[in-house]
Amino acid sequence: MSRRVLVTGGASGLGRALVVALVARGDRVLATDVAERAPEDLPEKADYLRLDVTSDEDWAAALAQVEERWNGLDLLVNNAGVASGGRIDVVTLTEWKRITEINLLGVVRGCHTFAPLFKRQGSGHIVNVASMAGLLHPPQMSSYNAVKAAVVALSETLSHELSPYGVRTSVACPSFFRSGLASSLRGSDTSVESGAARLINGSRLGADDIAARILRGVARGRPLILTDWEGHFALRAKRLLRPLHDHVMRRLAASARRKNDASPTPALPDVPGRHGDTAVNGEPS
Repeated sequence: MSRRVLVTGGASGLGRALVVALVARGDRVLATDVAERAPEDLPEKADYLRLDVTSDEDWAAALAQVEERWNGLDLLVNNAGVASGGRIDVVTLTEWKRITEINLLGVVRGCHTFAPLFKRQGSGHIVNVASMAGLLHPPQMSSYNAVKAAVVALSETLSHELSPYGVRTSVACPSFFRSGLASSLRGSDTSVESGAARLINGSRLGADDIAARILRGVARGRPLILTDWEGHFALRAKRLLRPLHDHVMRRLAASARRKNDASPTPALPDVPGRHGDTAVNGEPS
């Protein structure tokens, strides 16, 4: 059965892979991103709309287009996001505000905008793309861990809150996978971010693999969608073998300290506006 779907961050990375898979399934898809025009490699059957997830006005325009063109929506995929990494005393508050505005409040705005429509319909499915970082919290990733954990909490809350209205909510938590996400790393702690980029670009899984696994989870109505065995194993270890999990995390932190002490990155002044605030797509890891 064909669905009406809106995907944020749909121009590249995981967002584009989701759009391609949804169009191939026969769904009507509205791909959104911050670019003014659709990229050439986006499927011709997909519609495109410029949407900055930090803009209330853009979200209102997306809702208006969905209601006018389709008279409703079946699936909202909040995928747009940026990557970040860094030590708590190096990452600036400007960087914290940027990732919170995009990765957390961008998802909140999507849910806030479309929840009334889904309630009126008595149906709908929200899929929020978080990360394994929302469930497991490695050192030197405090800002990313925090906002992704908040997306997981938001999604679990909405799975209960919207259920009486016939609306489902899922959260997808992939581990590292190859995508354009590494290009959004542009914070103060460059040594840590370079390591994150290597993990992203060196993964055995690509965006197409993750998109297919997310959509299988959606079809099965899973509230929590894990996309790889590493994620399943790590989460099980945290739940059942917490002392071992904590030991591994502290060893990672100790190893990171040795590397950082060998080539420390000085904290930069937190100058407002030093970093851009453009939403980038291609979630996550």
